[in-house]
Amino acid sequence: MFECVVNVSEGRDLAVLDALASASGPSLRDRHHDAFHHRAVFTLIHERASLREDVRRLIETAFTLIDLRAHEGVHPRFGAVDVVPFVALGRAEPADACALRDETAHWIATALATPVYRYGPLGGGVLRTLPEVRRALRLGLAPDEGPAATASRGAVAVGCRGILVAWNLWLVGVSFDEARGLARLVRGPAVRALAFDLGDRVQVSCNLIDPTVVRPSDVYDAIESALGSGRIERAELVGLIPAALLEREDPARWDQLGIGPGVTIESRSPAL
Repeated sequence: MFECVVNVSEGRDLAVLDALASASGPSLRDRHHDAFHHRAVFTLIHERASLREDVRRLIETAFTLIDLRAHEGVHPRFGAVDVVPFVALGRAEPADACALRDETAHWIATALATPVYRYGPLGGGVLRTLPEVRRALRLGLAPDEGPAATASRGAVAVGCRGILVAWNLWLVGVSFDEARGLARLVRGPAVRALAFDLGDRVQVSCNLIDPTVVRPSDVYDAIESALGSGRIERAELVGLIPAALLEREDPARWDQLGIGPGVTIESRSPAL
C-alpha cells in the first residue's frame, strides 16, 4: 500500500473541492481544506496501480478547475497542484514509492506539459528537500522535467518521503511577530514550522518530518510554555497520522492535540 498526499491551491470553492474529491476515486481517505490558506490536502491510499490512476485523475481535474492567476492565500505555493508526495506504507518499499514519484513526475511533464521538480532521494546519494525545491523555484532554476512554469498551472513538486505529520496550532492573544518567534522556537531537524497571520488569530503551522523524534505534544508543550498572555485555542491535524504515533500520546490529551482513533491511517485503510 502507498499513500499520496496531494496539496492543491484551492480551499474555498466547495464545488471545486467536491469535484476533486470525486476525481480521487476509491483511494480518497481524507480531505482537509482551509479558506485562509486557500489550500486543500487530499490523502489518497491504495495499492500501487489504483493509487496511480486516482492521483492522475485528481491532478487532471485540478488543472482543469484551478487557475493560479486568480489565487491568493497566506500559504506559500508555486502550483495549482502544488505538492505531490508518495509514501510507502505497510510492507511496501520506499524505493517503490520513489518509482511512483518518478512515473508521476514524467507523466505530469509530458502528458500535461507542466514543469516538475522532484524531491526526496534522487540517486547517487543526493537528497533534495521540499524547502530546497521552493528555493530553486524562487531562484528561477530550470525544472527537472517539462517546460517553463505556466501562469495558470505554475509548477509541481513531486516527491517520495517517509511519514510526515502536518499539524497546526491556532493561537489567540498573540501577535504575528510573537507567532514567528514561536515558530522559530520549535523549528529544527525534525520540525518545519511557519507562522501565519489569520486576522483575529495567528497560526503556527508545523510539519513533523520525524514524528518518532518530536511528537505533537512536544510542540504543544514548548509553545504553551513560551506564551505570554495569549493562549492556544486549538490544535488541528491536516490529513492522517499512523496509529503508532497516536499510541505514543497520552489518550487524555488526544482531544487537546486534535488527534484520535478516527484519524489514523490504519482506521481509514483497513487493509493495512
